[in-house]
Amino acid sequence: MAHLALRGGTPVRTKPWPAWPQHDEREVRNLAAVVESGNWGGFPSPNTVGGEFARRFAAYHGARFGVTTTSGTTALEVTLRALGLERGDEVIVPALTFYATAFAALVQGFKPVFADIDPDTWCIDPRDVERHITPDTRAILPVHLGSRMADMDRIGEIARAHGLRVVEDCAHMHGGFWRGHGAGTLGDAGCFSFQSSKLMTCGEGGIIVTGDEELAARCQAYMNSGRGSTTDRQAAEGTIFGWNYRSTEVQAAVLLAQLERLPQQIATREHNIAHFEERVAHIEGVRTLAHDARVTQRSGYGVVLRYDEADWRGISRDRFAAALHAEGVKLYTSFYTPVYDAPLFAWKDAPIAVDYSDVHCPVAERAAYREMIWLPHEVFLGTAGDIDDLCDAIEKVRAHIDELGA
Repeated sequence: MAHLALRGGTPVRTKPWPAWPQHDEREVRNLAAVVESGNWGGFPSPNTVGGEFARRFAAYHGARFGVTTTSGTTALEVTLRALGLERGDEVIVPALTFYATAFAALVQGFKPVFADIDPDTWCIDPRDVERHITPDTRAILPVHLGSRMADMDRIGEIARAHGLRVVEDCAHMHGGFWRGHGAGTLGDAGCFSFQSSKLMTCGEGGIIVTGDEELAARCQAYMNSGRGSTTDRQAAEGTIFGWNYRSTEVQAAVLLAQLERLPQQIATREHNIAHFEERVAHIEGVRTLAHDARVTQRSGYGVVLRYDEADWRGISRDRFAAALHAEGVKLYTSFYTPVYDAPLFAWKDAPIAVDYSDVHCPVAERAAYREMIWLPHEVFLGTAGDIDDLCDAIEKVRAHIDELGA
């Protein structure tokens, strides 16, 4: 008789996992106020609700300034341009991330250079960053991946030694803190996403946070069709060649409620993740990524379960994932692949000549294609019973390894 659901057995879980996004009367109340005001757009910029959200979000992370944009991708575009990069300048990015991290540089005519990831955290490896610095390097773009943060101490040291700028991609790290400093405040600027799956969402959107007043003003102008801040509907004279990347009052209304909910969601996730990690530590062949004690408030967009094929008698990660999925677990394999291999990263159509056909980052490739099981953050917004179902499913697959390999 089959035990595994993959082979016809009864699955561990059939009920749904916690839904995302979460919302309540706060979003409805804020949206109603904006609709009734008749003031819905992003101009004048920053508008009333948008300006309030930008200030609150920046302050929560310990930044002086916040500039909202249409997405996390455009936030990166604006920031790199505002830092003064020019066509052909090199930006070092991690190989394992969403392709938009590198796209934001390449679409502006800057050259992404891929560094491999740290084997313990899967964030950019500072040692490989150093190996890729050339006379054309102008910036480092670390990504806080999943529920781990890049080594911002070492990255800062490297940047200072070589006169480089640092832009943090914080699309996964709303509310995370490194040595008591908020994500996005550890370099020159940080960029967050509010896309529909992120830890805070209004459907789409982004924000740049920085402590540099001059940089904030340039970001504001690039985002606001070349204009600086405008306090009324009389268009100010353009100052630079910019774009319309303004977010709206409608988005800001939703985000104010999402920000209010964020601290409790972080606490709930961390409580459940701690329970998950305690149980996983006793299961052979799987583990979570290493923690860094310098992360003083943990957060994160997803939790990575790391699969060790050797401990599973050579059974592939994909076979294990299929069995786990059949038991009712919500998961993704190869959630990210090395950017230079990503089909959406159409580098052959880039505005500058680049060639990534011979680029290989072995740690990132192994992680993406053989080890990664990505568990979405909303799974950890439920109860201890939800986490027990998740772990029971892993234990069940392990207990029936012979059946899995048959």
